[in-house]
Order: sequence, then C-alpha cells, then structure tokens
Amino acid sequence: MHYLLYNLGREALVTKHKYPKEILSLPYDPKFAVRGLHYDVQKGLLMKIDSFHNIQPGTVYRGCTPVSKAETLALYGGTHVPVDNMNSFHGTNHRMHQLMDLFALPEMTLLSNVIQHFIERNIPYDPEYVFYDVRGAVQGVHSSGELHRNIMESPDIYIEKEQEVAELLQWLAAAGKKLFLITNSGFPFVDKGMAYMLGPDWCDLFDVIVTKARKPKFFQPTRPFRVYDKQQGTQAWDRVSQLIKGKIYQEGNISELVSMTNWSGAKVLYFGDHVYSDLADPTLKLGWRTGAIIPELESEIETVNSLQFKKSLSWMLALQGLIETMQIHEDAESQQILDEWLRERDTLRVLTKTVFNRQFGSVFRTYHNPTYFSRRLSRFADIYTSSIVNLLKYSLTYTFYPRRTALPHEIKF
Repeated sequence: MHYLLYNLGREALVTKHKYPKEILSLPYDPKFAVRGLHYDVQKGLLMKIDSFHNIQPGTVYRGCTPVSKAETLALYGGTHVPVDNMNSFHGTNHRMHQLMDLFALPEMTLLSNVIQHFIERNIPYDPEYVFYDVRGAVQGVHSSGELHRNIMESPDIYIEKEQEVAELLQWLAAAGKKLFLITNSGFPFVDKGMAYMLGPDWCDLFDVIVTKARKPKFFQPTRPFRVYDKQQGTQAWDRVSQLIKGKIYQEGNISELVSMTNWSGAKVLYFGDHVYSDLADPTLKLGWRTGAIIPELESEIETVNSLQFKKSLSWMLALQGLIETMQIHEDAESQQILDEWLRERDTLRVLTKTVFNRQFGSVFRTYHNPTYFSRRLSRFADIYTSSIVNLLKYSLTYTFYPRRTALPHEIKF
C-alpha cells in the first residue's frame, strides 16, 4: 500500500502541481525512513529526536543526503530543539512535522526524493513550499477517494487477509464482550475491506460501527451521530438517541457514545495505530485503557534478539561502565585509554543504530535515550503490540501489569 500511496502522490505532484516530469522516475525506498521522525519544515531537514528534545547526531538528512554533525550544531546552535518548536498535544506544529502513522513513510520518502532531485540539478527551491506541495499531493490522494478506489478494486493486492482477526473477534463476541469500530473512512470502503478479511456478515461481530468519525475531532463534543443507509448510500436526518447493533453510524462524538452505551473508564480497551489521533484523547480525557498497533515491533524484536546486536550492546554497556568508573583518573596514560574506549563506544553506537535502519536506526531508541515517538507512545498507550491478533495468546482474564523500572537513584553501584 505504501508503494501505491507514493506513486499516486508522485503523479499528483506532476499533474496537479506541475513538478518536473523526471520526478515520475524517482522510486520508492521502503527502507529509507522510519516512523516517529521529525521534519523541520523551514530548514527542510528530516531527523530523529529523543524524548528530551535532542537531535540524534547522524540522523539528520537534507533530501537523501546526510547532514554532518558540525552543520547540525551550527544550524540549531546545539542539538536541543526548543519546546515551542516541538509538537503540540495532537502532534501538529507549523515548524516540526512528525511522522506518526504508517502512511507518513511514503510521504516523507517522496519529499526527500524530490528535494534530492532539486539539489542534484541545482533547481532553486523553498523547503517550506515543497513540503506543503508534497503533503497536499499525498493528502489529496486520500481526500479525493483515489487511494480508496484503487484498494477497493484490488483488495487482494493491498489488504493482508488474516484468519486470526476473525477468530479473535468471534472469540471476544462469544465471551460477551462489546465490540465497536470507529474509523475515519466511509462505509463503502470499510465494508469492502472488512468483507474481504472477515466475510460478508462482518457487521454482526460489532455492537457499534461508526464511519467518517473525523478523529481526533470525534473526541470533542461537536457533531451528533447520523444513521447511514448502506443500501441507499444516504444519511438520515433525524437525531440519533440510541446506538443499535446492526445499524451504521457516521460522524458523532465520544460524549454521546459514552452516554448511550455506558462504556466508560478502565472498562474499555481501545486499539488504534495513530498515537495522537486514536489514543491521546481516550486515555487522557476518558481514562480508557488504550493499545497501540505498531507493526514495526516484529522486525525490531528480531534485530534486538540477533547475536550481533546482543554482543555489540553488551560490550558497549560494559565500555560505558568502564568509562564512568575510570574517568576520575586524570593522568596521561589513563586519558589515552579513555579516549580509545570512547572511540570504540562511538563505533558501537553507530553499529547498534544501523542494524535497525541505516539512516535513522531504531523506531524506539536513539543511542541510549528513548525516542520522542517512544515517549508519546508510553504516555498515550497502556500496551502496544505488532498485531491485535496477539491477544489470542492470552486468556480473557489475563492482566497486563506495568513493569517496575529502576530510577537512577535506585540503582546500586
């Protein structure tokens, strides 16, 4: 699906925004970007930022070209990004744009490829104009329905059919759990995809189905629910006073959902794949339990468990301990050894970064700190998993307990 979105956005740039036709030959690289990166709209730089708002050296790119640490320090006066330039509550900011959903990856790759094309051909450009043009082209593919039409025509190409999804939903429904679906997509698109995955009677599995929800606006008391007639493709005009199983609803808001269903607080476990649009409001305002779907977890865990990574990480941590212990010695010989250890540690830092992604490293960590993405994920999600079907491995009475982690002053040296 990433290839489809990239290709449609690339075509829109040329046909609607009149970009050079040579851009049509720029290929999509699925291994270029990772989720959670920030893009400096004014400077035209893509980068990874940690949970303390520090730029990770070696992860700053102009187009597809790495920016040196020296230039990064000169541009930002250091590595720290002021809080005013960071993301607001829902991850939006005119200065820094964060890649929080999976669909942002082809958008950022297209943007990087276009800028690289301009640089290599000495075409003058303003990075802010290019950003909004690319974003407009990709978003237009969504809003025009072009992306949905392509997927509906060939669901077998773009939708992964997992039998376990049907098994999970049937298991939960049979146990008396109330299931609900809240999606920003229209019903025809949702119906096509769900019928392909779950069969024509998929609606029977859910107690409440809400389409065109407009998240995150759904979590504000704005528009009321409307009944959607799936046979006629029309909306009713009368006010909805109760949510009835078997009916399809559009728009609406979370306050009315809670009021009509009495689904509130920690009784609700709500899953989504966008940390801001899906999970922020439900956990902070409603006290719902939330789960994040992070497909990248599978490859990250595989890398973490590889022998190369384990050996490199163990030796790097050992070196860090030696450096901390021995830095009190100030004689020339000790300083020479410390310098050697620091160089070796820096080499290992690069190695443990590039095994995840050559340009930007792990989705979840910088060299040692959690990424900004990890910070937001841990704030808004109670649990996270690569796929919702992983719940099949646990019983209905299983409790996920938070793990106690040692604070710096609790560590015994």
